[in-house]
Amino acid sequence: MDETPANVVAVLARIPVESIDAALPLYERLAGTSDVHAFTFGPVRLAWVGPFLLLEGADEAARSRAATIIVRDLDVVVDAVLDGGGDLLDGPMPGPNGRRLVARHGDGNVVEYVEQVAPTRS
Repeated sequence: MDETPANVVAVLARIPVESIDAALPLYERLAGTSDVHAFTFGPVRLAWVGPFLLLEGADEAARSRAATIIVRDLDVVVDAVLDGGGDLLDGPMPGPNGRRLVARHGDGNVVEYVEQVAPTRS
């Protein structure tokens, strides 16, 4: 039996919102935590709370991503996406929470991957 840990650590639902401040109480309650990791990336303000990634100011490209997936090793993702007939759209490159990559899978879905095990509290 393979004892290698799974590469996927977490899958975050991407939720575009008009205002993180207005939306945050609901998502804290749904997630059962007030542990929020807030940060910006370009013009987008983000808040990671439990399994949710809230996006304020996201353009259509950022809104079109199916999910943000936290992984242990981004290089494993690169190999899998390319071997599966997909494309690398953005990255791998440094991001506010670790190396990141946006990829189009062979089935057409666009997914963001971030190489990080756990968020740091801001």
